[in-house]
Amino acid sequence: MTARDVRAEPPVEPEPPRIGERSEAAGGLAAVGATLQHAIGEMGVSRAVRTLLRVNQGEGFDCPGCAWPEPEEGRSLAEFCENGAKAVAEEATLRRVTPDFFREHSVAELSRQPDLWLGKQGRLTHPMLLDEGATHYRPVSWDEALAIVASALRALRSPDEAIFYTSGRTSNEAAFLYQLFARELGTNNLPDCSNMCHESSGVGLREAIGVGKGTVSLHDFELADAIFVVGQNPGTNHPRMLTALREARRRGCEIVTVNPLPEVGNERFRHPQHPGDLVGPGVPLSSLFLQVRINGDVALFTGIIKEMLEEEERRPGAALDRAFIAEHTRGFEALAAAVREAPWDDIVEQSGVPRDRIRAAAEIAMRSERTIACWAMGLTQHQNGVANVQQLMNFLLLRGNIGRPGAGPCPVRGHSNVQGDRTMGIWERPPAELLDRIEANFGFSPPRHHGLDTVAAIAAMAEGRARVFFALGGNFLSATPDTAFTARALARCDLTAHVSTKLNRAHLVTGKRALILPCLGRTERDVQASGPQRVTVENSMGVVSSSRGNLPPASEMLRSEVAIVAGLARATLGVRSRVPWEELAADYDRIRDLIERTIPGFDDFNARVKDPRGFALPNAAARREFRTETGKANFIAHPLPRRELEPGELLMMTIRSHDQYNTTIYGLDDRYRGVRGGRRVVFMNAEDAAERGLAQGDLVDITSRFSDGERVARAFRVVLYAIPRGDVATYFPEANVLVPLGSVADKSRTPASKSIVVRIRPSVAGHGAT
Repeated sequence: MTARDVRAEPPVEPEPPRIGERSEAAGGLAAVGATLQHAIGEMGVSRAVRTLLRVNQGEGFDCPGCAWPEPEEGRSLAEFCENGAKAVAEEATLRRVTPDFFREHSVAELSRQPDLWLGKQGRLTHPMLLDEGATHYRPVSWDEALAIVASALRALRSPDEAIFYTSGRTSNEAAFLYQLFARELGTNNLPDCSNMCHESSGVGLREAIGVGKGTVSLHDFELADAIFVVGQNPGTNHPRMLTALREARRRGCEIVTVNPLPEVGNERFRHPQHPGDLVGPGVPLSSLFLQVRINGDVALFTGIIKEMLEEEERRPGAALDRAFIAEHTRGFEALAAAVREAPWDDIVEQSGVPRDRIRAAAEIAMRSERTIACWAMGLTQHQNGVANVQQLMNFLLLRGNIGRPGAGPCPVRGHSNVQGDRTMGIWERPPAELLDRIEANFGFSPPRHHGLDTVAAIAAMAEGRARVFFALGGNFLSATPDTAFTARALARCDLTAHVSTKLNRAHLVTGKRALILPCLGRTERDVQASGPQRVTVENSMGVVSSSRGNLPPASEMLRSEVAIVAGLARATLGVRSRVPWEELAADYDRIRDLIERTIPGFDDFNARVKDPRGFALPNAAARREFRTETGKANFIAHPLPRRELEPGELLMMTIRSHDQYNTTIYGLDDRYRGVRGGRRVVFMNAEDAAERGLAQGDLVDITSRFSDGERVARAFRVVLYAIPRGDVATYFPEANVLVPLGSVADKSRTPASKSIVVRIRPSVAGHGAT
């Protein structure tokens, strides 16, 4: 906490949630109703219609929600989903947060409001400064705001005392300038939201196939014989993916879902744009549901691979692509030996999946000539997150399911341009080739030592080794683990500054001084000196497309992210910088010219981005060119992870509600899981609850255990749910207080938010949240 006595965590909800039946299918009339209610409530009828009809269109703007791609041909008139419409409505709302709002509300008062209330106040309209010791933000000019940041940066003993964080909503153009500025300043401290979500995917894939991205296109979903959806809930997190799964299932593709929770979006889908789907049961999606225990994925896929190896021994050539393995891979014999040695009893016990269902999944895989494996943070946010990804890659490589139409790995990214940020160089561990091109193109020597990732950045702030924190988008406090520790770390900074569109909790837990810098949203017109501008983004499948908003800015004081970064760079670096910051901010085509010279794959960038379909970046692994240390795709063996729980302990994972996107809370109803009017809930197996003397709706406290001690989250309600025994689930960010900063994935250092050891006990009466 800070001297202003602010709350780092959302307050306890005054009323318990209503717990009812979960939905029978995703989408349908309920989704249409929720979309219209939210969009019209925030924007009004006319503005809602005009705005939503431009989402994900060739000459419109890219959805500020997830990174699922649009079809190259035949885009629908309404190329958005319920959650995408909510994201657009949140940004295009008619509500405003003006300087008068901050005069009326102190920072401490605002911190006592729930996250939903904070977000619903509207768009930020003016740069705001919180002076040292002040209780209220006050308005400042842009020149003063940028001068304050520049002065703080120049006062540092070393550039490495600055942290430059990036959210996944940032455009390619802004991200490129941002990393360029940080490196000309002299630091690689460029943590981003990838560190907290798909870093395990990037690390695992680079070691296995030489590229940290997936290899499939949306067209591959039209060709696949089998799709394995692992540790992912597309119905809530990537709803437009349901359309691809629906069409695949209707043509006979088999879909295997692997998840601890049965999720409506993996079961049935009523397509809102197909009148025949709006009523009735909807289209069934999953051919087979494997209810794996939390973090039982390595064990499960060890079992599937073991079945395939045994079948290959019985019928040579029936289960494996021997020619592919011989020509394109290394490490098969070591993997096969490790899998053969794994006892079936351990596989079944650790995975939680009966052997006959493991065999059923293996049979689907062996029948399929073209298999896609999709995954999200259900795989990556564990201590063995990299191993999870690599065991899934071992499974794909056995039958040559990479570099073949209709087959390949598909990590489904969250935020709309999180993959593009990394492509643009937002990375604390930049490759030498990128730094060489920066030096050649811009005439300065970028730092060569690695910078700080998100977890290391929090530790550095807590220890006083980092004194200025600058965030280009995002809600850093709520997105990160160990909420109380992160709050104390931010409070030690001399200055914290956030480029934002809306108010969030990160603006309230601050350094000695704090700035809020309001920026244009994806939906708004961006007009600079050379005229109207477009920006670009990269989706989950490596396709780069343009985005151009159509709405007037929420305030004449808003600046684009590009303009903010360029202005800050000039204010900080002054005349010593050889980068023409003003010219770049005036005309984004000039930025794209520099990207073309610096980042591989962007040849003829300005010409190609004018194609409404966008263009695909080259992917060597998709061509079966594996740029690994061995020059081949690598099988990488991993032991079965062991659950080491003491009596009374459970394993907790954090998840999203259907009424949120990342840390943005749209409402208090998780319609698909049957929870309405609240978020402080814990999903429990009925037998686990009874064993503790707990019943539906009981108020409980949750305590997590780690090597550095215990953490407590208070006042959660029990929701009895079909989750495996020994497992529980909670929403983030409310449960992030339970996630220790030091509990991270091996190699990737992704917070292990889905493998938290906890105890649950009846709540202490009359308390508030910690």
